Amino acid sequence: MEKKRISLADLDLLKKSFKQSGLHTVCQAAKCPNIGECFKHKTATFMILGDICSRNCAFCATTHGKPLDIDKDEPLKLANTIRNLGLKYVVITSVTRDDLPDGGAEHFKNVVNVIRKEIRDIKIELLVPDFKGDTKSIDIVLSSKPDVFGHNVETVPSLYKFRKWADYNRSLDVLSYAKQKGFITKTGIMLGLGETEPQLLELFKDLKRIDCDILTIGQYLKPLKDNAEMVKEYTDEEFEYLKQKALEAGIKTCVSGKYVRSSYFAENTYQFLQNKN
Repeated sequence: MEKKRISLADLDLLKKSFKQSGLHTVCQAAKCPNIGECFKHKTATFMILGDICSRNCAFCATTHGKPLDIDKDEPLKLANTIRNLGLKYVVITSVTRDDLPDGGAEHFKNVVNVIRKEIRDIKIELLVPDFKGDTKSIDIVLSSKPDVFGHNVETVPSLYKFRKWADYNRSLDVLSYAKQKGFITKTGIMLGLGETEPQLLELFKDLKRIDCDILTIGQYLKPLKDNAEMVKEYTDEEFEYLKQKALEAGIKTCVSGKYVRSSYFAENTYQFLQNKN
């Protein structure tokens, strides 16, 4: 998958605009390999609730520690930035906030509601944490009626040692709960941490069982020296093979490739699913 380049000057301008607005993007915080391509098209996945995560997953580059207070002005700041960039489809995610009673659910709802109030005809995709499996928090988020509800299972059950304080079945339950409420659901996994093909095929079956609509499959790339080691680098042919296996398992839409991340070409995937239905 060829990476499109953006000039360093344009990239710096976009980064400065986010910094000046006090907003964070997962593109920068997680050191996403698609940052040049997406910024070139003036798209970004916005990260709310600060940039300090209460968890410490071994594969993630996001800063962990004691999170800061919620910025009550963040919803309007985000809406203004989205309007200025002329976006019609946005992905909004967050760090995990286990320090908050609702995990940040109310703030998610406020963000979506303000964006919809300020900008007409916008599509909003959410990529949320597991909220410790609390359905009351999930209901708060769903009350904002996102166009896509996303939560990443990240990897196969045997490798959840890399996801501190997370639980595979809990993540499936989060997705299943949203699906039962009538929402389009989406999840993502990364390859290269030591998973096997039989384990991946079982994961695909699990996602079909809960009727998950969209799956993204990407390569784990070690972001920092202290993160988990990459065990295997997959070929383009292997990514295509696994995509076909996911589709054969009954998952409606799958995007698979080395540089694919959960929000990669999110609008295109959403439109493809809408046309398919």
